[in-house]
Amino acid sequence: MTIALIGFALVLALVLVRVPIVFAMGLVGTLGFAHVRGGSIFDERGLKAALSMVGRQITDTAQDYGLSVVPLFILMGLFVNKGGMARELYAVSNAFLGHLRGGIAMATVAACGGFSAICGSSLATAATMSKVAMPQMRRFGYSDELSTASIAAGGTLGILIPPSVILVIYGLLTETSIGKLFMAGILPGLIGILFYLFAVRWTVYRNPASGPAGERSSWGERLTALRSVWAVLLLFFLVIGGLYGALDFHPLNLTFSPTEAAGMGAMGAFLIALSRGGLTVKSTLEVLRETTFTTAALFSVLIGAQIFSNFINLAGLPEALIAMVTAYEVPPFAVILMILGIYVILGCVFESLSMLLLTVPIFFPLVTSLGYDPIWFGIVVVVVTEISLITPPVGLNVFILKGVVGDVSTGTIFRGVTPFWIADILRLALIVLIPWIVLVLPEHLGSIGH
Repeated sequence: MTIALIGFALVLALVLVRVPIVFAMGLVGTLGFAHVRGGSIFDERGLKAALSMVGRQITDTAQDYGLSVVPLFILMGLFVNKGGMARELYAVSNAFLGHLRGGIAMATVAACGGFSAICGSSLATAATMSKVAMPQMRRFGYSDELSTASIAAGGTLGILIPPSVILVIYGLLTETSIGKLFMAGILPGLIGILFYLFAVRWTVYRNPASGPAGERSSWGERLTALRSVWAVLLLFFLVIGGLYGALDFHPLNLTFSPTEAAGMGAMGAFLIALSRGGLTVKSTLEVLRETTFTTAALFSVLIGAQIFSNFINLAGLPEALIAMVTAYEVPPFAVILMILGIYVILGCVFESLSMLLLTVPIFFPLVTSLGYDPIWFGIVVVVVTEISLITPPVGLNVFILKGVVGDVSTGTIFRGVTPFWIADILRLALIVLIPWIVLVLPEHLGSIGH
């Protein structure tokens, strides 16, 4: 256990001195594995075993069919972006909410939730919606704090509302049903949207000038806007409906595995973007290139995390933690609170995927040994990582937004997201105290889901 804790501390130290997380986890994992196997990092037998483990891990990851779902969902999200569906979702939300005080910010949050359901990426959601919503909010005199905060916070919904790449990776790491994880994320995602709407209302209640009311749309304009989102609804129903057997009717059998659902979603998004003139040969090649780069980066981090996981498992850290909790008779709920505290602290340093890959191999065996549902824990972990996306000093969504908007300081954005951060903490407390919110949909599905 001591050597494993030293290894964990070394990873943190390397990250703090700006070593990329993939190299930090890979290097510490390799040397730690060699030390445990050979008694020293200089032992030839231990080094050979470590290098063999690294080579096997790289090969196994590259050949893992289950991981093919990751680039397909990334490709789907990029085609969705090219198809201009974000603007349609924003137009619908704005038509129904824009006339309220703070309504355009509320419409932005709602549109982020809808875009997340067909994108699956928080960073892509934040970057895309900033281009769509920011000019509109500035036109009506919204403060930069509220404008940027609603986009940064709304973007975090991309890793929870299905389809979610983070949930896919959690499911593959823990061998948990991806289909049930997707269904479990729906209610917490909707609650997140609702709480963010309250955060907007609280902001404009304290400072009415920060979010003036916009123009009221007629019912004709609202119905016209609703008709424009048929492609979004069709794509969501194709992916999620196929995954859960909603399209399984005679004589067709359109029940998909997660990989098949991702493939159908990517093809559907491609055809929609193509039919709307959003794709050229050049833009299609850009989408494929960006998908390749993003997938390579994700797989690199995943390989590094698995190397580190092999080290801590060989060192016996998960078993030692379970033994310690048992020996000291620590209440299970107290263990959960300590784990959540660690996640909140790590969120100030790590981005979401790195934090998940680094900690899940350690905490998952402990949490399941205490009798907690792995699906519930997965949603809790994702909600905590959502919080890290708007937590200083890292807050990746904040920096993505800063890069897109340009003329707003990160300090302004961080001040603006404070009510949304508090809303996230309240939502986390709600799903921790009432697991039914997470588990009700997966439990009612029975055997449905893959």
